[in-house]
Amino acid sequence: MPTPQELLEVLKRVKYPGFSRDIVDFGIVKDIEIGGVNVTVHLAPSTDSQSVFAQLRQGVVEALSPFVKVPVEVTFEKPAPVQMPAAPKPEIPGIRHIVAVASGKGGVGKSTVAVNLALALSANGQRVGLMDADIYGPSVPLMLGITEKPTTTEEKRMVPVTKHNLKVMSVGMLVPDGQAIIWRGPMIDKLLTEFVRNVDWGDLDVLVIDLPPGTGDAQLTLTQKAALSGGVIVTTPQDVALLDVRRGVKMFEDVHVPVIGVIENMSYHVCSHCGHRAEIFSHGGGAKMAQQFKVPFLGEIPLVREIRVDGDQGAPIVVANPQHPQSKAFREIAKHVTQRLEERARRQLVVH
Repeated sequence: MPTPQELLEVLKRVKYPGFSRDIVDFGIVKDIEIGGVNVTVHLAPSTDSQSVFAQLRQGVVEALSPFVKVPVEVTFEKPAPVQMPAAPKPEIPGIRHIVAVASGKGGVGKSTVAVNLALALSANGQRVGLMDADIYGPSVPLMLGITEKPTTTEEKRMVPVTKHNLKVMSVGMLVPDGQAIIWRGPMIDKLLTEFVRNVDWGDLDVLVIDLPPGTGDAQLTLTQKAALSGGVIVTTPQDVALLDVRRGVKMFEDVHVPVIGVIENMSYHVCSHCGHRAEIFSHGGGAKMAQQFKVPFLGEIPLVREIRVDGDQGAPIVVANPQHPQSKAFREIAKHVTQRLEERARRQLVVH
């Protein structure tokens, strides 16, 4: 019979549902008991989700069964209630609110939404920064037309590049054009920690963080290193995308970050010649999912050619054409985001 330490090494093959890290790394394996009739693994996940329990139980049994000749049992400790601070303070000095823009998968236009949302917040009078945390696919510099490299202060702190009245930082500014970024988790953790701790953001009303698609190391690092004020989830209307919204909502719930709301991108297409509206990817799915999860629906963004063209040319639609209907839609969504942030800040003051 293997020892508990040997079985613990085997359990490193079991990933926590929705994350790239394993259950040992997460610290949820509390004990392994080896008896004459069975092996019992005691887990303490930070959730009471029966779906997560079922996935963890299956993963543990499948991993250990080839190594032991007795049945494998899995028990779950009830998670301790999480006491959120009444008024969490951002860990980045001078920043009032930190908003993470996420998506359950790639290809939904998350970065386009993040950039235009940041610009819309700025157009509405906010002091805004934009952190591109999409390490493997940093598209923010291209979308904003940034070719400069960040400078450093005498204290060796990085100074964000200012473009279109945004303070911007991205790994795309730190590596040569076209160079592939092949980094493991610890390197990603180190870089994002630098972006949080060692960037001179100055005084901002809102820092918008463009998260990588999906759920994984980068998202976990940022929720640990910065006190996020809330998360915005970007989706497209079709039913299959709604499954990804579910993962996004669960990710924010599991790391105790409130969901500000859902934005439905590519909601419909409007013909530039005749004005005909075509619901290419269905319509209304984002609002339906927001209602199901009891989170706000922030708005819908149509699929229009100008959004892509302007972004590819380094001048997103909110600044390239402020009177365009889609620019107005982004500014309206920005108002909803600001309202949610202020409401949350007021509730925290009341609690204090």
